[in-house]
Amino acid sequence: MFRAASRSLRATKHRPKRLVELARMFSASAIRTEGLRLSSLDTFTEEENMFRDSVKRFAVDVVGPKVREMDEKESMDPTIIQGLFEQGLMGIETSAEHGGAEASFVSAIIAIEELAKIDPSVSVMCDVHNTLVNTILRKYGTKEQQDKWLPLLSESKLGSFCLSEPVSGSDAFALQTRAKKDGDHWVINGSKMWITNSHEAEIFLIFANVNPSKGYKGITCFIATKDMGVQIAKKEEKLGIRASSTCTLNFDDLRIPAENIIGGEGKGYKLAIEILNEGRIGIAAQMLGLAQGAFDKAVPYTYQRTQFGQPIGTFQGMQFQIAEAAVELETARLLTYNAARRKEEGRSFTKEAAMAKYWASQVAQHVSGSAIEWCGGVGFTRETGIEKFWRDSKIGAIYEGTSNIQLQTIAKFIQQEYSR
Repeated sequence: MFRAASRSLRATKHRPKRLVELARMFSASAIRTEGLRLSSLDTFTEEENMFRDSVKRFAVDVVGPKVREMDEKESMDPTIIQGLFEQGLMGIETSAEHGGAEASFVSAIIAIEELAKIDPSVSVMCDVHNTLVNTILRKYGTKEQQDKWLPLLSESKLGSFCLSEPVSGSDAFALQTRAKKDGDHWVINGSKMWITNSHEAEIFLIFANVNPSKGYKGITCFIATKDMGVQIAKKEEKLGIRASSTCTLNFDDLRIPAENIIGGEGKGYKLAIEILNEGRIGIAAQMLGLAQGAFDKAVPYTYQRTQFGQPIGTFQGMQFQIAEAAVELETARLLTYNAARRKEEGRSFTKEAAMAKYWASQVAQHVSGSAIEWCGGVGFTRETGIEKFWRDSKIGAIYEGTSNIQLQTIAKFIQQEYSR
């Protein structure tokens, strides 16, 4: 259309009024639609930009010096957890009334991205706590539950989201954990696997089936504390995100007050589906930050390292690889923040979240792997931290929905659109 319009403009230079009319038409349509000012996807509010700067300083100054030690010890430094609470990063969307920052969903995504540039382990801890645990309570908790639990989650107590089991990974609703009513309590028996934050957490959202005869419609979400009898069993030894704890949990006659059901009996499946869609944007942000972190560490080295009389980053082969990585980063960023803005605007975002998570996890693996190669032997050593980004990247294609699950979700939306 614009090409045809350009030809028309050139052919009508003797009609300036028409030129002005066309110019106005194009400029107005490009800027405003029904009074709504349109902005690029990398446009943020002043508050969001200030928030990004604050998180970046915390990540660089506080998290950065501890990254390698935590990775080697496969343990999260308690002062990092305390620092996240003190900085207001554990209640980003939570209301000020409940001790939170009362910021936007995009602000949460910004925090996850910035933390991941330094350490994806810290990033995912913050992500799960905010986008899964806090969000469930904010959206589905009663006022009494919110008043009781959100201040704790905002100020001092780490949360954990307990859905996956040995026989229910991608098929999350095949879970075998059971809950039976006993007076004014529910008694839970079963186990969970691959549970993030579980070693340090004090508050747990546990999904159990209260009526197996109803299938997934019997799944219910309960809130429990560690001192109720949650047993932290095996702590996994992982390829990446080693400082982030991933444990097996056991529940042996775990008694939970009936008032601790969130969203109602049999509504757990609905909670999980909706919350995981939001969580996938968080994982996309984590993978985006990870990839950017690897890129930021490796690229400067290519202009410092000289071979054959010139910096290796100035050889055309290297230039092309770096440029392609930069394009991949930008596409992952656009997909991630598009999904985040759609969610914030109250529009559908399930397909966009799946696209963002799928692509950002692919980009994270590719860019972090390339970063190692760009730095050669130096990149392969643990001292630089570049190889850690690659190890951490692999989980992006696995948790909160594998890459195949994301592709299946995207394909369903395409089928719906084109088979009408």
